[in-house]
Amino acid sequence: MSRLPTPSNAELELLKCLWRTGACSARELHNGVAATLDWSYSSTRKTLERMVDKGLVAEAAEHGLNVYRARAGKVATLAALSSDFARRVLEIDGALPVQAFADSRLLSDTELTELEALLRDPDQDPQP
Repeated sequence: MSRLPTPSNAELELLKCLWRTGACSARELHNGVAATLDWSYSSTRKTLERMVDKGLVAEAAEHGLNVYRARAGKVATLAALSSDFARRVLEIDGALPVQAFADSRLLSDTELTELEALLRDPDQDPQP
């Protein structure tokens, strides 16, 4: 499985907005994360440029606007971040229990099942 780079905290906020909405212009993304990131529109634009370069998001022109879509899969990204946190911070060698994510507003029941499988076997290919 090809792995995308780990997103920074700011990049993760932009990805979460894209995962919720599907596709957004830079302005829509900026407005969607304004309460969380509290930064300028130019910072959002610069971060999006870096994310395109890293392969985390795709950019396409639609109706005269640049529109962004997540290329990084939600479940695969969350599994990688969670496993990294468990290993580096908590010093846990095994998989985190999926129950730790049960109250997540970001994940559906189907995605929780996919996450559980990825946490058990991080080398498997995630669902598209």
